Order: sequence, then structure tokens, then C-alpha cells
Amino acid sequence: MPGEGEFELAGRDEAAGDLMVRDRQTGNTVRVADTFAEMFPMWVGRVLITAATEEWALTSARAATGFAVSIIMSPAEAGVEKTLPPEKTPDGRPGALIQVYHTFGYGVKDQLIRRVGQCILTCPTTAAFNALDGAKKRLKIGASLRYFGDGFEKPDKIGNRKVWRIPVMEGEFVIEDRFGVKRGVAGGNFLILAKDQKAGLESAVRAADAIRGVEGAVLTFPGGVCRSGSKVGSMKYKLPASTNHPFCPTLKSVAGSQLPADVNSVYELVINGLDLQAVKQAMAEGVKAALRVPGVAKITAANYGGKLGPYRAHLKEAIGLS
Repeated sequence: MPGEGEFELAGRDEAAGDLMVRDRQTGNTVRVADTFAEMFPMWVGRVLITAATEEWALTSARAATGFAVSIIMSPAEAGVEKTLPPEKTPDGRPGALIQVYHTFGYGVKDQLIRRVGQCILTCPTTAAFNALDGAKKRLKIGASLRYFGDGFEKPDKIGNRKVWRIPVMEGEFVIEDRFGVKRGVAGGNFLILAKDQKAGLESAVRAADAIRGVEGAVLTFPGGVCRSGSKVGSMKYKLPASTNHPFCPTLKSVAGSQLPADVNSVYELVINGLDLQAVKQAMAEGVKAALRVPGVAKITAANYGGKLGPYRAHLKEAIGLS
């Protein structure tokens, strides 16, 4: 795991199930729960958006990944992965990579068509290319959106990619004929328990920044940070999910609270990735960045005892402790 040796085990709290982890650089010690994040498979498509400038590519990417934080209530989960320089794109222009996730294959197809059609085709100067070249399953995304050209669309090739040139008022919108989809991994997570909101948010932002440097991983929540983590179901209402009350600071006096007395703010980082390794690496980089902020009392993760999904990422492995 990247960064092995940056932290050391300073002790254990067997009663709480916590590891006492010391940062070798600063000497700061933080509790890390001896637990794991539980993850599950989702279908994912990866789109490369190119444009005349990086700003326009990112503008389109952010629009195309809107209202897609959690499949619990959003129609998809999506995030901006990273930007690409012109020398790494098919048309030699600046680019931005996005990922779109759905529980079902037909769902990711529907979301790709809607998001590319509404948020990329409409954006000035953009083009859209498949960014999952090795995927065995390929969907007719460009082949479906070409009908917007009303019979004036034309097939073409850019390198070995079949594309459609669709006339628009600006000039042309170029889109690849088919887009690959595959099984990705969703639900990587960790929670930052902080002494106050300032420390917690600073830690969460640093963690999100570190995760954005990991190839193949995305953060779907606003700014990469979730303040309203949920539990499955509800104790009072007929809901699929409700507030994660054991981690709400204002409910520390309520039975079942899992917060120490000195914790007054909690933030969650949720990570999806093209594969398990991408999610594990993202968790490692995020947790290590979060641990280095003064005022962080504990790092933990959410799981359902292995009942939610087949993938696990242990926190102690993320920080290089066996």
C-alpha cells in the first residue's frame, strides 16, 4: 500500500476496538477503528469530454455529474475523475474524465444518454469519447444521440474510433459511436470524527484533495464531502434510508450513540472506483491526509457485517499497518 511506514501503531484500546495510530512526522496520535468499509458492485461508464479549453471541458463535466451523489435518491452516482492534457486525448484538445454509476446495466445506459445529451452535447465546443477501451460490454450511446442530427448527422473516424458528427448551431458535436461499461466498485468510505466543525471540515477537504489524485476513483458528494451520512431504513418512518443518528453530535445523549464526548462534528468521504484497487488506494490517500489535521479524534468506517457487498477495505491496511 502506498505510503507504508508513515504511521506506526502506538497502542490498542481493546475495549473500544481502536488502534492508537501515531504520525511519524508530527508525533500526533489519533484513534483509528479496527474495522473496514464494505463495498458493492455497480455498473460504470467512463466518458472523456474534450473542449476548446480545460475550463469548458470541466464546465460540461460538472454539469454531467450533477444530482448524482447517491443512488438512494439520485438517478445515478457520478463524479469528475480528473483532467487530461491535449496530448492524451483523441482530438488533441484538453479533456476531463467523468464516471457514471448505476445499479443496473440498462440504468447506466439511460443515464449516459441523458447526461451526455443534456450536459455535453449542449455545452460549447465539447466532444465526447469512450474512456473504457477494454470493456467487453459496449453501449450505443453515440449511435442513439446521433438522431438529434435529424438526418444530417454523418459517420466518421478519429483514429480507430467510429464517431458521429452531429450538426449544431455552433458547428459540430462529435461523439463516439459506442461507450464501454463494466462492473465497478461503489461504497468505499471512511468517517472523520473531529472535536469541532472547523477541524473536521479541514480534514475532510484535505482528504478529498488527496483522493482526487488517484487514477480511476471518484467522489460523488458535493466537494467530495458528505455531512449527512445515512443508515439503512428508519426507526420511525417508511424510508429506505435515514440519518445516521449514532454519529450525530446533537444526539450523543441518545441510546446507541457511537461518539466520544469530545467529538462534535462528523464528515464522511464516499468513494467509487473502476476497480477495487482504485478504491483502496483512494481510501489510503484520503485517510492519511485526514489523520494529519489537528483536532481529528478518530477515523472509522461504515459496514454492515459483510451483508451489503462482497468487497472490503480495512482501515489499518489503508495506513500501512498489518
